[in-house]
Amino acid sequence: MANTSFDGRLPSFDELPHDSGAPKLSDWGLWGEGDEVGTINLLTPERVAAGARLARTGKMFPLNWKMELPDPPLFGRERLNHTLKRKRPFVHDDVYNDFNTQSSTHWDGLTHYGSQQCQCFYGGVTPEQITALPGTRNGIQAWARRGIAGRAVLLDYGRWATAQGLHPAAGERTEVSAADLQRVAGAQGTHFETGDIFIVRYGWTAWYDGLDEEQRHAISVGAHTFIGIAQGTDTFRFLWDNHFAAVASDAPSFEAWPADPARGALHSTLLPLWGMPIGEMFFLEDLAADCAEDGVYEFFLTSSPLNKYGGVASPANAIAIK
Repeated sequence: MANTSFDGRLPSFDELPHDSGAPKLSDWGLWGEGDEVGTINLLTPERVAAGARLARTGKMFPLNWKMELPDPPLFGRERLNHTLKRKRPFVHDDVYNDFNTQSSTHWDGLTHYGSQQCQCFYGGVTPEQITALPGTRNGIQAWARRGIAGRAVLLDYGRWATAQGLHPAAGERTEVSAADLQRVAGAQGTHFETGDIFIVRYGWTAWYDGLDEEQRHAISVGAHTFIGIAQGTDTFRFLWDNHFAAVASDAPSFEAWPADPARGALHSTLLPLWGMPIGEMFFLEDLAADCAEDGVYEFFLTSSPLNKYGGVASPANAIAIK
């Protein structure tokens, strides 16, 4: 079972793997045998309560983008089909068909990506153990039943880069280094705490919103290239040694895409080796504008993944509260 009160010394990046015999860089065993929650275990009651105290003004910023976007969806995913059902003149139901949970704002769950290193998923779970049937492992319901809430920090890389005259290309494979993210944090006066939900604004959704129909179609069928954090040891060390509970951004893959497997894809490390949620296509424009105005880049974040037994992913259903 997951250890929901763990608050001991966390291993450094250079001390991974946590257990001998586990794959390189893994934290398996840190939260107890059979854990299906991963780094969300860092959101202890004490950290959640401390995060809640950051809700000082009551301003709320929903972070889900429109469910219909991107349109057409990326990565060959299904387009949401919404049917409004008139039951009686003043009574309605509705039905979603072809509802791919990863087509818009979402969390990648622990069965989305496995590790080629071990040919398995988080905690050593095998493909045969992932069935969405009774007894299935690492389903999204583990996060849903626990909840995701705590202190979150926003690094507005997009604004910082523009101010530096860099003008990063959101629709190209543009690598953002861990060193640059540290520079953004320094410019904002942002510090990190263990258990933070780490969010980066690249400016991708704002860029996408400015595309016309023909341009949107072109990127849906062509080679997908997106801005994101660089692969490699520097990034892994930055993410692990800051002990984030989860990471997210407004880009479709969080990491620069296509990933560079030779340097270590983040999806193949964060999900199967660390159990760390990856949030993608978070809508950050309103939140980022408010942070730029008041200079406060920390806030309380709540997120309620769908309680779908055996689910692979879920809309984030996230709200930032300042």
